[in-house]
Amino acid sequence: MATPPRQMSIGMNILGLGGHAAAWRMAEVPSSSLVDVEYFRNIARISERGTLDAIFLADGPALGGNVAHHPVGGLEPTVLLTAVALATKYIGVIATASTTYNDPYNLARRLASIDHISGGRAAWNVVTTAGDIAALNFGLTGAPLHEDRYGRAAEFLEIAIKLWDSWEDDAIVNDWQNGFFAHPEKVHAIDHVGKHFSVKGPLNVRRSPQGRPVVVQAGSSEGGKSVGSRYADAIFTTQTTLPDGQAFYAEMKNRARAWGRDPDSLKIMPGLSTVIGSTEEEAHRRCDQLDEFQGEQGLVGQIAARIGISVKELDIDAPLPWHRIGTVQDVTKSSHGFFEAQINLAKRENLTVRQLSKRIRSGHRLVVGTPEQIADTLEEWFLSGAGDGFNIMPDMFPSGAEIFVDEVVPLLRRRGIFRTEYTGTTLRHHLGLSRPRSQYEEEQEALLSA
Repeated sequence: MATPPRQMSIGMNILGLGGHAAAWRMAEVPSSSLVDVEYFRNIARISERGTLDAIFLADGPALGGNVAHHPVGGLEPTVLLTAVALATKYIGVIATASTTYNDPYNLARRLASIDHISGGRAAWNVVTTAGDIAALNFGLTGAPLHEDRYGRAAEFLEIAIKLWDSWEDDAIVNDWQNGFFAHPEKVHAIDHVGKHFSVKGPLNVRRSPQGRPVVVQAGSSEGGKSVGSRYADAIFTTQTTLPDGQAFYAEMKNRARAWGRDPDSLKIMPGLSTVIGSTEEEAHRRCDQLDEFQGEQGLVGQIAARIGISVKELDIDAPLPWHRIGTVQDVTKSSHGFFEAQINLAKRENLTVRQLSKRIRSGHRLVVGTPEQIADTLEEWFLSGAGDGFNIMPDMFPSGAEIFVDEVVPLLRRRGIFRTEYTGTTLRHHLGLSRPRSQYEEEQEALLSA
C-alpha cells in the first residue's frame, strides 16, 4: 500500500484584533471584541471551515503594551477557549499558560477539563514568562533568572504529565448494580517531591479523550529547546530565513531522538505573519496603510523591544547598531527566539531598521503578497525541511483569517499538502500524533512481564 503524502499542519494565532499592532485602527470590529466571546468563536468557525488544526491564544499575566494608544488586555485563555470549543466541532484550542505563575495541579486540572469538554481538542502552550512586569503581580521584585524559569518549567511539565496519566484508561468500571466504580490500583498518587514542587496526586479528573492534552512549547533558548524536545508535542518557533528554519528543524528532531523519542512525534511549526491581497500591489497598499497608522516610532519600537535597546539608539534608515547589541546569552528580560530571529535576518541581509520592520511582525517572519505567494512560501519551507506546519498570524481579524482560508487553503489543497476534510475529531489526530498510554499502565505491564 502506498504511503499517504505528508501534509502540513496549520494553526491560526489570534493575536488580539490582528497580528499588526495598528489593526484596531482599521475598525473592522470594535475594540470591545477583545472581551467578546463571539468574536473569537467567529474566527474559530472561519478556521474550522478551512480545516485548520487549531486556533492559538497567546497570553501573559500582566497588562502589556501602551494603553494610551492600543487596545490591551483580554480574557483568560482557558476560560475563553472552553466557550469557543463548545461552539465548534473539530478545531483544536490551544491556550497559553505560564509555568512561572501557575501551580501544576490546578493548571493540569483545568487543561484536562477543557480536553473533556471539547471532546479531545485541548492543548497547552507552555511559556515561562520573561520580564519583570508579570513578576510584580505575584509578589516578586523581578522575573526569576532564565535558568530558574526553565528548571521550574521542566519539573512542572513532568508533574502535569504524571497527573494526566494518574488515571489509567481502564480504571473506571462504573458497575452501578454492584456499587463498584473504579479499580483503586489503577488510580495513582504521583508522590512527586522536587526542587520546586511537592504534589501528592492523583488528579481529580479522570483521563481525558486525548490521554493528555497536546503540549506545545514556544521557546528557542537553550532551556526552551531542552524542555521542548523532551516533553512537547509541537514547537512554535520564530525563524525568519529558510536556512535558519532548516537548522532549527534538524536540531530539534535530533534533540528529540536523543531523548529516545520518535522525531516525527515532535512537530515543528514556525510562525508566519501575513498581509494578503488579490494582487501584490493591493497587499502592499494594505500593509502600508497599517504601517502608516502605527507610525515610524511604533515600527522602530517593536524592533527595539525585541533586541533590548532604546528606541533612541536606532536610526530607522541605518543598520542596527551592532556595537550595542550583545549575544543571545545576554538576553534576560525578553524572548531569546525573537531576539535571534531579528538579529539573524538583519545580519544575513544587511537590513536597515526600516527594512527589518517590513520583514518582521509580532517577532515572526512577515510575507506581504498574493495568496499564491503565501502558498509558495509555506510549500517551500514545508518541503525543504524547515517546518511540519505553520502558525499563521494574519494582519487583522476577521478579514485576514477569511482571506487565508478562502484563498490560500484551496491552493495548498490542490498541491496535495493540506487536508481537504477532517478525518478525526481530536487535535492529536489532526497533528498526526498517537494517543499516549498512561505511564503507570506501562510500568505495570513491565513489572508483570519481568
